[in-house]
Amino acid sequence: MTLIRKIAFRVLSAAVRRARPEVQEWGLAMMREMEFIEDDCAALLWAIGSVKSLLLDSKREDTMLIQQINRASRKILIVLSFVALLTVLSGYFQMSEPDEGAAAHIFQISVVALVPTILLFVITADRAKPSRNARLLAFTGVMMALAFGALYYLEHYFYPYQFR
Repeated sequence: MTLIRKIAFRVLSAAVRRARPEVQEWGLAMMREMEFIEDDCAALLWAIGSVKSLLLDSKREDTMLIQQINRASRKILIVLSFVALLTVLSGYFQMSEPDEGAAAHIFQISVVALVPTILLFVITADRAKPSRNARLLAFTGVMMALAFGALYYLEHYFYPYQFR
Protein backbone atom coordinates (compact mmCIF):
# COMPACT_ATOMS: atom_id res chain seq x y z
CA MET A 1 0.00 0.00 0.00
CA THR A 2 1.50 3.32 -1.07
CA LEU A 3 1.71 6.39 1.14
CA ILE A 4 -1.06 8.22 -0.73
CA ARG A 5 -3.40 5.25 -0.40
CA LYS A 6 -2.57 4.91 3.31
CA ILE A 7 -3.38 8.59 3.85
CA ALA A 8 -6.65 8.19 1.93
CA PHE A 9 -7.59 5.12 3.95
CA ARG A 10 -6.76 6.76 7.28
CA VAL A 11 -8.65 9.95 6.47
CA LEU A 12 -11.75 8.02 5.44
CA SER A 13 -11.60 5.56 8.33
CA ALA A 14 -11.25 8.43 10.83
CA ALA A 15 -14.31 10.10 9.32
CA VAL A 16 -16.29 6.85 9.46
CA ARG A 17 -15.38 6.35 13.14
CA ARG A 18 -16.55 9.86 13.98
CA ALA A 19 -19.68 9.78 11.81
CA ARG A 20 -23.13 9.44 13.28
CA PRO A 21 -24.23 5.82 13.77
CA GLU A 22 -26.90 6.00 11.06
CA VAL A 23 -24.32 6.82 8.34
CA GLN A 24 -21.41 4.66 9.54
CA GLU A 25 -22.53 1.68 7.46
CA TRP A 26 -22.59 3.91 4.41
CA GLY A 27 -19.06 5.08 5.27
CA LEU A 28 -17.87 1.47 5.57
CA ALA A 29 -19.27 0.80 2.10
CA MET A 30 -17.30 3.78 0.78
CA MET A 31 -14.14 2.38 2.37
CA ARG A 32 -14.77 -0.99 0.74
CA GLU A 33 -15.39 0.68 -2.63
CA MET A 34 -12.09 2.55 -2.33
CA GLU A 35 -10.23 -0.78 -2.31
CA PHE A 36 -11.29 -1.34 -5.93
CA ILE A 37 -9.95 2.00 -7.18
CA GLU A 38 -6.63 1.26 -8.86
CA ASP A 39 -5.11 4.76 -9.09
CA ASP A 40 -3.79 6.11 -5.77
CA CYS A 41 -4.64 9.75 -6.53
CA ALA A 42 -8.15 8.73 -7.56
CA ALA A 43 -8.45 6.81 -4.28
CA LEU A 44 -7.41 9.94 -2.36
CA LEU A 45 -9.99 12.02 -4.21
CA TRP A 46 -12.59 9.33 -3.51
CA ALA A 47 -11.72 9.47 0.20
CA ILE A 48 -12.00 13.28 0.26
CA GLY A 49 -15.37 13.18 -1.48
CA SER A 50 -16.56 10.42 0.83
CA VAL A 51 -15.54 12.38 3.92
CA LYS A 52 -17.42 15.40 2.64
CA SER A 53 -20.48 13.24 1.91
CA LEU A 54 -20.38 11.81 5.42
CA LEU A 55 -20.06 15.27 6.95
CA LEU A 56 -22.81 16.81 4.82
CA ASP A 57 -25.31 14.15 5.72
CA SER A 58 -28.43 16.28 5.11
CA LYS A 59 -28.42 18.03 8.46
CA ARG A 60 -28.43 21.81 8.63
CA GLU A 61 -26.17 21.77 11.70
CA ASP A 62 -23.61 19.75 9.76
CA THR A 63 -23.60 22.28 6.94
CA MET A 64 -23.06 25.09 9.42
CA LEU A 65 -20.25 23.12 11.07
CA ILE A 66 -18.63 22.56 7.67
CA GLN A 67 -18.79 26.29 6.97
CA GLN A 68 -17.22 27.08 10.35
CA ILE A 69 -14.43 24.57 9.75
CA ASN A 70 -13.83 26.02 6.30
CA ARG A 71 -13.72 29.57 7.66
CA ALA A 72 -11.23 28.52 10.35
CA SER A 73 -9.05 26.62 7.87
CA ARG A 74 -9.01 29.69 5.59
CA LYS A 75 -7.71 31.85 8.43
CA ILE A 76 -5.16 29.24 9.46
CA LEU A 77 -3.88 28.99 5.87
CA ILE A 78 -3.31 32.73 5.73
CA VAL A 79 -1.64 32.84 9.14
CA LEU A 80 0.65 29.87 8.44
CA SER A 81 1.67 31.35 5.08
CA PHE A 82 2.56 34.66 6.70
CA VAL A 83 4.40 32.95 9.56
CA ALA A 84 6.51 30.94 7.11
CA LEU A 85 7.41 34.02 5.08
CA LEU A 86 8.10 36.23 8.09
CA THR A 87 10.35 33.67 9.76
CA VAL A 88 12.47 33.44 6.61
CA LEU A 89 12.57 37.23 6.28
CA SER A 90 13.71 37.49 9.91
CA GLY A 91 16.86 35.62 8.85
CA TYR A 92 17.96 38.67 6.86
CA PHE A 93 18.22 40.68 10.08
CA GLN A 94 20.22 38.09 12.07
CA MET A 95 23.68 36.67 11.90
CA SER A 96 23.99 33.15 10.53
CA GLU A 97 23.97 30.53 13.26
CA PRO A 98 26.03 27.34 13.09
CA ASP A 99 22.95 25.35 14.06
CA GLU A 100 19.30 25.82 13.17
CA GLY A 101 17.65 28.40 15.32
CA ALA A 102 14.10 28.76 16.55
CA ALA A 103 13.07 30.54 13.35
CA ALA A 104 14.04 27.50 11.28
CA HIS A 105 11.90 25.26 13.46
CA ILE A 106 8.96 27.66 13.30
CA PHE A 107 9.28 27.71 9.50
CA GLN A 108 9.38 23.90 9.33
CA ILE A 109 6.38 23.51 11.63
CA SER A 110 4.34 26.06 9.65
CA VAL A 111 5.13 24.29 6.36
CA VAL A 112 4.21 20.89 7.78
CA ALA A 113 1.02 22.28 9.34
CA LEU A 114 -0.03 23.66 5.95
CA VAL A 115 -0.53 20.16 4.52
CA PRO A 116 -3.42 19.01 6.77
CA THR A 117 -4.86 22.53 6.76
CA ILE A 118 -5.00 22.58 2.96
CA LEU A 119 -6.58 19.12 3.00
CA LEU A 120 -9.18 20.30 5.53
CA PHE A 121 -9.87 23.41 3.46
CA VAL A 122 -10.33 21.39 0.26
CA ILE A 123 -12.63 18.89 1.98
CA THR A 124 -14.86 21.62 3.41
CA ALA A 125 -14.66 24.03 0.46
CA ASP A 126 -17.86 25.48 -0.95
CA ARG A 127 -18.01 24.12 -4.50
CA ALA A 128 -20.38 26.93 -5.48
CA LYS A 129 -17.54 29.47 -5.06
CA PRO A 130 -14.56 27.96 -6.90
CA SER A 131 -12.91 31.31 -7.66
CA ARG A 132 -12.75 32.22 -3.96
CA ASN A 133 -11.26 28.84 -3.14
CA ALA A 134 -8.76 29.11 -5.97
CA ARG A 135 -7.73 32.62 -4.90
CA LEU A 136 -6.95 31.46 -1.38
CA LEU A 137 -4.99 28.44 -2.59
CA ALA A 138 -3.13 30.64 -5.09
CA PHE A 139 -2.36 33.16 -2.34
CA THR A 140 -1.01 30.39 -0.14
CA GLY A 141 1.06 29.03 -3.03
CA VAL A 142 2.50 32.45 -3.82
CA MET A 143 3.36 33.10 -0.18
CA MET A 144 5.08 29.74 0.09
CA ALA A 145 6.95 30.28 -3.18
CA LEU A 146 8.16 33.64 -1.85
CA ALA A 147 9.17 32.02 1.43
CA PHE A 148 11.11 29.21 -0.24
CA GLY A 149 12.66 31.64 -2.74
CA ALA A 150 13.76 33.95 0.07
CA LEU A 151 15.12 30.96 1.98
CA TYR A 152 17.10 29.79 -1.03
CA TYR A 153 18.57 33.26 -1.55
CA LEU A 154 19.31 33.57 2.16
CA GLU A 155 21.20 30.30 2.37
CA HIS A 156 22.97 30.35 -0.99
CA TYR A 157 23.77 34.03 -1.57
CA PHE A 158 23.12 36.23 1.46
CA TYR A 159 24.95 34.28 4.21
CA PRO A 160 27.93 33.17 2.06
CA TYR A 161 28.42 36.74 0.80
CA GLN A 162 28.13 38.09 4.33
CA PHE A 163 31.09 35.99 5.53
CA ARG A 164 33.56 36.61 2.68
